[in-house]
Amino acid sequence: MTSLGRRTIAAVAQAYRASGADRPFGDPLPAHGVAMEGYFWRFTDPATGRVVIALNGVNRADDGIWSTLGLAAHPHGFLHTSVSPTGSASTAGLGASAGAAFHGTADRLQVDLAPDARVDVAITNPVPWPRRSFGGSSVFQAIPALNQYWHPWLLGGSAHGQAVVGAETWDLDGWSVYAEKNWGRGGFPESWWWGQAQGFAEPSACVAFAGGEVTAGPIRTTVTAVVVLLPDGKLIRLGDPLVSPVHAEVSDERWSLRGRSAQWSVEIEGSGSLDTAHVLPVPLPAERRNVPGAIEHLGANMRVTVRRRGRVVWEGESSLAALEHGGIARARAEVERRGHGSDAVDASPLQ
Repeated sequence: MTSLGRRTIAAVAQAYRASGADRPFGDPLPAHGVAMEGYFWRFTDPATGRVVIALNGVNRADDGIWSTLGLAAHPHGFLHTSVSPTGSASTAGLGASAGAAFHGTADRLQVDLAPDARVDVAITNPVPWPRRSFGGSSVFQAIPALNQYWHPWLLGGSAHGQAVVGAETWDLDGWSVYAEKNWGRGGFPESWWWGQAQGFAEPSACVAFAGGEVTAGPIRTTVTAVVVLLPDGKLIRLGDPLVSPVHAEVSDERWSLRGRSAQWSVEIEGSGSLDTAHVLPVPLPAERRNVPGAIEHLGANMRVTVRRRGRVVWEGESSLAALEHGGIARARAEVERRGHGSDAVDASPLQ
């Protein structure tokens, strides 16, 4: 192959990935260079009933990169979010930074948003996404220029470190860890739903789902992906519209999902009181600002039933599930219902 041919192929491959897509057997963890690359960590401790989440949205505007940062906790409703004028997302692997305020990699998370909003955690015994062919978005991963992609890259692990949430310092040693990425060409879709849970009777079990309106040019459809890591380590992924469709009915307080393939079926029922949910911000990348976007429960209830050829192979229940209903208009109305001004971008729980 000539030098020109190699450069042409390399340029096409680079442009393809810069659209947000990844080829089969590609690596979705490095940054793509799209408008928003979102990074999310969740730490769960069933023994104390506590949860901590940390997020970093690395956003592109015409004049540079900025970041949406957040730290929240359950059960006492702590929430601290901020905007950083800088940010970076690694193109060599999993990594997101925002100056001294945020630095996250595959095995370490350091957050310093304020004296009362800090995390310093090392992650050991990781349970990474086990399939090389596709990530959480499955075949949609290979379609260029979608508004949103999703990949739950860490389905378990053990935390070692501390978190400062408000007036309290929590020891996170031994807590379960979950982490994911989402990215897209325009930030978040108009409407979406999401959930994640550990804290089942079987500590190795992990459940996650993500759904919403997926668009690419004139094409528009609604897709929900469900991922279940069974206690024996087997991964089930449903959500391909033709071969393993998932039907979702979602409100601010209830989530009901039904998914089926030729062998497997998964049922998920989730619930939480609206007053106990956090309202989290989402970025408008081109405008360099956050807006209310996600109503997220950090300590909700989730029941999961998995069947193979009609026979129940696992049932689990967690009282520390994350359940989210997203949409800017919906979240803004909830922020104002809680008594905040029209310029507020987040809100702590009422209870």
